[in-house]
Amino acid sequence: MWREEDNMLKRSLKFKDFKQAMTFMNQVAEVAEELNHHPWWSNVYNKIEIELTTHDAGNTVTEKDFELAQKIDQIYDSLIVD
Repeated sequence: MWREEDNMLKRSLKFKDFKQAMTFMNQVAEVAEELNHHPWWSNVYNKIEIELTTHDAGNTVTEKDFELAQKIDQIYDSLIVD
């Protein structure tokens, strides 16, 4: 789940393997380009850390961040099937 701290929305995600993590990142990259709003993220094997903030609003959380977070959740949910 997303948490708001340090003027950012943050989320940690785990995938079954590196390939699935990269698939996720590529899908998010497409959406981020469409929205012209890009995450800060890092990846190590099957784990991804994401931080969202709006730089042109003084590095605060805005509606842009919540919109991208929702789309990220949709992508994640479509890839992670129990």
